[in-house]
Amino acid sequence: MTSSTLTQIAPLGEPPQSPSPRRRRRRDGSALGLGIRIALAVVASTVIFFPLYWMVVIAFSPRGEVFRPGGVQFWPSTFSTENFAALFARFPIAEWFTNSLVIGAFVTALTVIVNLLAGYAFARIRFAGRGILFILALATMMIPVQAIMVAQFRLVTGLQLTGTYWSVILPGAAAAFGLFLARQFFLSIPEELIEAARMDGAGHLRTFLQIVLPLSKPLIAVLTLLTLLGSWNDFAWPLIALKDPALFTLPIGLLYLKGQSTPDYSASMALALISVVPMVLLFLLFQRYFVQGFARSGIR
Repeated sequence: MTSSTLTQIAPLGEPPQSPSPRRRRRRDGSALGLGIRIALAVVASTVIFFPLYWMVVIAFSPRGEVFRPGGVQFWPSTFSTENFAALFARFPIAEWFTNSLVIGAFVTALTVIVNLLAGYAFARIRFAGRGILFILALATMMIPVQAIMVAQFRLVTGLQLTGTYWSVILPGAAAAFGLFLARQFFLSIPEELIEAARMDGAGHLRTFLQIVLPLSKPLIAVLTLLTLLGSWNDFAWPLIALKDPALFTLPIGLLYLKGQSTPDYSASMALALISVVPMVLLFLLFQRYFVQGFARSGIR
């Protein structure tokens, strides 16, 4: 052991030095900030999840317990499925669910295909007016949906599509936000991959199908979730376009329940729960791809 090493060893019995006041204040401030962030996270989580919790409680509570004397009940006295049984007995829930599923599936498939192809074109194909067209497409996001409903209804009526699935599917087959996400995602793909495919003689279609598309799983997951969620919850346009009660979707069915002479809040919450569960399960299933897709789309 050298003398320099000996000089670095503190003498035995010497008390450890206390942290400086500045370091202590910094540590106390970081602990206080952490506590504030945790408190805000708890409050925000409560505000977000309490309506869902309340919906589940009312849906599984016995009928008539919602307005039971004695105040609000935050836990059902007994778990019961009679609300769901009464709901399926009185209303065509299976038809409403099927209609929502069919419309959502077709809208999602068409939107994903259109946005992927258009996003690749705006990102990798050079043509005159590309920037102007992209700006115009993004500008459509600033137009309220209600402002174009009259023109959209006249167009659908002229095509004799009113009262059919296609009256809801075709108007929702493209989304400017999805186009933006797709373009940004494709811009994040290394240019070397595209150039290598072109050197091998691949055209744009082959490059898209064999190179770009296999790398786009996160993007496809994001577009699928956002589009399906929007179509699943869409209310105003299906209410106008779908005149036949046999074509009603779950949101329209929920309005139909509330419009009864004697509103059944327990049945309404049961139907709302049926409508929410598929979307929650879908998000949990594709959560990893969902986060990756947003991260990749924000690189450029």
